[in-house]
Amino acid sequence: MDQFTLNLLFVGASFALYIGIAVWARAGTTSEFYAAGRGVHPVTNGMATAADWMSAASFISMAGLIAFTGYDNSTYLMGWTGGYVLLALLLAPYLRKFGKFTVSEFIGDRFYSPTARLVAVICLIVASTTYVIGQMTGVGVAFGRFLEISNTAGLLIGACVVFAYAVFGGMKGVTYTQVAQYVVLIMAYTIPAVFISLQLTGTPIPALGLFSETSVTGGEGSVYLLTKLDQIVTDLGFASYTEAHKDNLNMVLFTLSLMIGTAGLPHVIMRFFTVPKVSDARWSAGWALVFIALLYLTAPAVGAMARLNITNLMWPNGTDGDAVAVQTIETAPEYDWMQTWQKTGLLDWEDKNGDGLIQYYNDGSDAMAEKAAANGWEGNELTNFNRDILVLANPEIANLPGWVIGLVAAGGLAAALSTAAGLLLAISSAVSHDLLKGQLTPNMSEKAELMSARIAMAIAIAVATFLGLNPPGFAAQTVALAFGLAAASIFPALMMGIFSKRVNNIGAVAGMLSGLIFTLLYIFLHKGWFFVAGTNSFPDTVDGSLFGIQSTAIGAVGAVINFAVAYVVSMRTADTPQEIKDLVESVRIPAGAGGAVDH
Repeated sequence: MDQFTLNLLFVGASFALYIGIAVWARAGTTSEFYAAGRGVHPVTNGMATAADWMSAASFISMAGLIAFTGYDNSTYLMGWTGGYVLLALLLAPYLRKFGKFTVSEFIGDRFYSPTARLVAVICLIVASTTYVIGQMTGVGVAFGRFLEISNTAGLLIGACVVFAYAVFGGMKGVTYTQVAQYVVLIMAYTIPAVFISLQLTGTPIPALGLFSETSVTGGEGSVYLLTKLDQIVTDLGFASYTEAHKDNLNMVLFTLSLMIGTAGLPHVIMRFFTVPKVSDARWSAGWALVFIALLYLTAPAVGAMARLNITNLMWPNGTDGDAVAVQTIETAPEYDWMQTWQKTGLLDWEDKNGDGLIQYYNDGSDAMAEKAAANGWEGNELTNFNRDILVLANPEIANLPGWVIGLVAAGGLAAALSTAAGLLLAISSAVSHDLLKGQLTPNMSEKAELMSARIAMAIAIAVATFLGLNPPGFAAQTVALAFGLAAASIFPALMMGIFSKRVNNIGAVAGMLSGLIFTLLYIFLHKGWFFVAGTNSFPDTVDGSLFGIQSTAIGAVGAVINFAVAYVVSMRTADTPQEIKDLVESVRIPAGAGGAVDH
């Protein structure tokens, strides 16, 4: 059976499973649409939470960013994992005890203000929409390669699949679909990693293989895998793989931004509203961390081993020998994956000096300039290697069996679709429950609210698809911006709502708006996205930087501004009403948390 047919079988079977589950678990009430009827078992919810949280950025993009940068991009691992721990310990149980359907509803009630609820809706939509762009980008990348179609066509197909199971299933359908998606994605991620770890180190556990020995070029002797990788990449003029190169300020702020952004993401928080009681929310968080760890302990090994395999393919005789020949790529089976990925537009090369070889090295390195001049090289000839393809191409690079490649195709799509569905559900819930039912038409019937939720979901899918066609970066980089926005706007409001009785409605609104506006303006300025009047264009670059802080790290600063503004304004305005103080106290106290059915 040819590879295309295998891919089609794996992807088609997984899609049939997702849609079948959604039909079986179709939401019939608003409670089922928003919170799965609050009847999800903690283990089931933990698995669904893991799938919801491990997005295309985790599955598709993160290992690619680690592979091509090394230690510096371990911040993604630390930030996302640490953020989940914050969410599990500081927010999830308390929000479940509050007993509402959405994050915006909690903020509106806690800060006794329809305006606060509306601002929370705006913050949620901005952060979730930015996040979902990364997921749709991942869908396009996976479809484009494995079904051998354009990214645009792949993205449209993915949008139709999400529509089929999320619009009708709601949270109830999405929950059980995400359980299936977790099983698919974790198998797709770990099985190739086990094969590759065995190939390179003889160790079946990738996390241990990362620190094991591998053979040197020519097969004579062995050396630690990371030592070999460091030597190869520095020989080619790239920065050392295992050393830090970013400045400490950006590393700390970026990691913090990812952490508190994770804890403030509404689509993950909503998962803890689906369990029967508060103790179940705590158990769900613990189980989710176990399921998440399976991928996150594997990701660093996937990145390092993939980078080593790519370099070995481009320099089959070692870095002091010859690069891979252009003619070989056209004829040798081990290079078929390059020609296949070239069709997607995400991988390309050019024989610039006409020597019949493809030189892959850092043509901006001073250390390589002399060597390049002596050999007649005219620059790096691997002209395009989109980092989002790395995990998906990894089995092909390692020449693994066809069924493994098909499984990875299904896994990549499962990761992107599971998170996309969660985000779109958060957006539609904010529009239908918080904006329409909570603000504009409070007398709306349950049937009308359910229909409005489905219509809002359909519109959100259409907008996300449109934005996914022109993403502002790699999947993980786009997601990082979303985390920054959530960190600066939603997380501080939730923390102050739970742990401070003094912050009032005016302070909360002022804080959320300050954090969101500051972060948005900084990102637009730093990224150069401001429209230039009279030119009908956006500038390529704008010199806008505060102490050298990158746009992906500015969310932590936005959060500090949010906290500061909220407290200052609250101290200068009326005190919080006593009934709100009593409400905060009732949410925080642990008495009865193990068994009480919450309001």
